[in-house]
Amino acid sequence: MSEKNNRVFLIGHLGADPEMKETTTGKKVAHMKLATNDTYQTSQGEKVTETQWHNLVAWGKLADKAEQELQKGSEVSIEGKISYRSYVDKEGLKRYVTEITVLELSLIRQAKKAEV
Repeated sequence: MSEKNNRVFLIGHLGADPEMKETTTGKKVAHMKLATNDTYQTSQGEKVTETQWHNLVAWGKLADKAEQELQKGSEVSIEGKISYRSYVDKEGLKRYVTEITVLELSLIRQAKKAEV
């Protein structure tokens, strides 16, 4: 089977600055939230925009790139693969997570920094 079977292509805006972490082995990982919008018209002619939020994970050099180049509001294009995982939370409940593991990342437009 081809490695291209599990591919996602998205263009959207980051909802927050990348959240950076480091594994116990020293590998960098960036967690990001990407918003994509879909606009359609209802049968009554009303324009409706729906926002979908996607959990992104970038590792290694892509995490470095995210940390250096991206901030809240940045418009980005990503190619990745869908990943599913589960974990047990502090209360002992099993939680399920759907994420997109980023394979390629391109900044389309840099967000303007807020002035203090």
